[in-house]
Amino acid sequence: MKNVSKIRNLALIALFSILAVSCDNDSENVVADNTITGKASGTANLSILVQALVKAELATTLQGSGPFTVFAPTNEAFATFLATTPYATINDVPKEALTQILLNHVVTGAVKSTDLTTGYIKTLAKGSASTTNTLSMYVNTSSGVKLNGNATVTTADIMASNGVIHIVDKVIDLPTIVTHAAANANFSTLVSVLNRSGQPNFITTLSGTGPFTVFAPTNAAFTALNTELAPGGIAGVSAANLTKVLQYHVVSPANVLAASLTEGQVVTPILTPAQTFTIQLTGGAKIKDANNRISNIIITDVQCSNGVIHAIDKVLLPVL
Repeated sequence: MKNVSKIRNLALIALFSILAVSCDNDSENVVADNTITGKASGTANLSILVQALVKAELATTLQGSGPFTVFAPTNEAFATFLATTPYATINDVPKEALTQILLNHVVTGAVKSTDLTTGYIKTLAKGSASTTNTLSMYVNTSSGVKLNGNATVTTADIMASNGVIHIVDKVIDLPTIVTHAAANANFSTLVSVLNRSGQPNFITTLSGTGPFTVFAPTNAAFTALNTELAPGGIAGVSAANLTKVLQYHVVSPANVLAASLTEGQVVTPILTPAQTFTIQLTGGAKIKDANNRISNIIITDVQCSNGVIHAIDKVLLPVL
């Protein structure tokens, strides 16, 4: 195992060296001014980022007035990312895909590390599920700054004339429903239940094309359900009925944003045979399930590349 690890590390080092050399010519033409692009071009371990910005025609954008916040992956981060793709160099990545990946690292406004709090912010990227709602990024500040459960800020607050750069150790790929569910610790029980033995492969499904709208119960919602179903709790629910409960929270194909919800709207999730639930908006957005139980929608429009998540404070129950 140690030899395999050494070979992998050597391969990444070799790939990184090739990538770093290959991007020299691309970044040579970027003016090393005090803008975000200029600052990046003057930072040795951001040369692949600069090459990517040039290819995606975003280098000039990030020399504009902004302000912008850029979470900037290092050369090592790009090498690791490319090793998971069919592409040998950043220039091999299709321009459209590369553009959205890069925009997924850009936030409007000059956001310093001290301004970041745990929760969702909006990037400038768009996925296939929505042409209007840009992708969400989950920021976790419980220990340093982690983004979408994957990338960590290693150097913060590099100030530019048009914003701020935070260097990160991973490329932040476009987040799926599963990415955001796994990144937010408040959904850890949901993720565990989705992975429970005897369930269909919800993780693969919700990582797919979609689009999906997921009404996602929080950990507190599952705790309340355990009390409601005492003494057996959710552990006492059969695998078949648990599948029905989970399917009752997913609508597809649809990317339903909060603004599209209407009073009395009847929603049909993917549960078979079909059952519905009803939207109520008086006094805040709520869902009335098939058992006339009420759940509050407490977080809306967490946009993913393949759909959208709305967090709810009570697990919805179909008629079982």
